[in-house]
Amino acid sequence: MALVAGTAILAAKFMAWRATASQVVFSDAMESIVNVAAAGFLIFAVRFAAMPADDDHPYGHGKIEFVTSGFEGGLIAFAALAIVYESIIALVDGSVPVKLDLGMLIVGGAGVANLALGAYLVRTGRTHNSRALIADGEHVISDFWTSAGAVFGLLLVKLTDQVWLDSAVAIVVALVLLRTGVRLVRESARGLLDEQDPELIAELAGALETARIEGVIEVHDLRVIDVGNRIHADLHVVVPEFWTVDQAHSAMDRYEHRVIAEQVRPGELQFHMDPCERLYCRNCDLTDCPVRGDAFEVRRPISADSVVDGPRPASGQTHEDPVPLPSARKDG
Repeated sequence: MALVAGTAILAAKFMAWRATASQVVFSDAMESIVNVAAAGFLIFAVRFAAMPADDDHPYGHGKIEFVTSGFEGGLIAFAALAIVYESIIALVDGSVPVKLDLGMLIVGGAGVANLALGAYLVRTGRTHNSRALIADGEHVISDFWTSAGAVFGLLLVKLTDQVWLDSAVAIVVALVLLRTGVRLVRESARGLLDEQDPELIAELAGALETARIEGVIEVHDLRVIDVGNRIHADLHVVVPEFWTVDQAHSAMDRYEHRVIAEQVRPGELQFHMDPCERLYCRNCDLTDCPVRGDAFEVRRPISADSVVDGPRPASGQTHEDPVPLPSARKDG
């Protein structure tokens, strides 16, 4: 749909440019070339990202969407530079736009069509958690604003008879496009380099707290990456030291399922289990604990700040502090 609609809008804008010889209309048409190219690449990227994980791609194929978004941002930036170059030449040569009313009509109609298409793509992308669709939709919506700028530029020329305003507005539009392109490239680089995402961490921390089960004393050292429409998280969970391997494994399986059920997107959690070593007694509300050394005071909530930090033993204790065995313990 995006490819067909983008091609039709592109044809309309180039007709308007040929009819008006306007630089600001040319800038809008150049932006639509990017839309069509991005839509073609998007079809491949969405299909590739939906492929299941395999031996060569154990985390799936979702990161292709970051490549798509970066590719689209690069195209936008290139188009912006081309617009600036052509507009400067037009200023020097003194080009005069014509048929301004026809240009405003065609470009304005194309802009409204882009706004509707972009809103549809963003909504669909959010529904399916597709970064590529969201990026393409945001780009198409930005094309609406370039169309609005083009109409404004043509209107200025018509009202003032100052033909240089056509190229001047085109340059302003190009600078806005350049900013959009750089932003998309930057966001794509963040995803490909697994830069920490505060929003994702906050979302996961909330799920870890809401889904918390008895025996999860503390969660720390969270590391999470966004792999397209899935997340992969590694984290340390402090559990009772007297739990058997089977108990801890069963509890963490249950905890993972509860956390993922709270998440907006699917994913997987890899737990590294740490024994409590009686360092967290004041923050552990586990009932009938046979090795408790201190009375329970308060359970610390799992938060976006605490979940990425290292272990936090109860106040006044560290992992190096010797903790005497309670007299109730029989195994020495």
